[in-house]
Amino acid sequence: MNIKIDVNEKPGEYLVSVSGELDVYTAPELKQVFEPVGAAGEHDLIVDLSGLNYMDSTGLGIFVGTLKDLNKHNKELHVLGVNDRILKLFEITGLRDLMYVNKKSEVD
Repeated sequence: MNIKIDVNEKPGEYLVSVSGELDVYTAPELKQVFEPVGAAGEHDLIVDLSGLNYMDSTGLGIFVGTLKDLNKHNKELHVLGVNDRILKLFEITGLRDLMYVNKKSEVD
């Protein structure tokens, strides 16, 4: 299991690109990146998942916790480049209604 996380901070936003697999083994790495951003509440968080091949419920939990932290500071979570399989996870859990989620084809 591997994950690659790239971070790019810009004025007013924090861009995180994630590729590989997001599961119980790799989720702690992403959580370490998301937690300070959510807690500080200074930036909107934009997450590019166009390189992500797999995500399980642990990964979804990271997004839920981060969304809660960002909402406390009136900041937004945008998830971009989601493939159809991962999009289905956001839809069946109702998370697509709580955050901005765009399919890969909607971004390209």
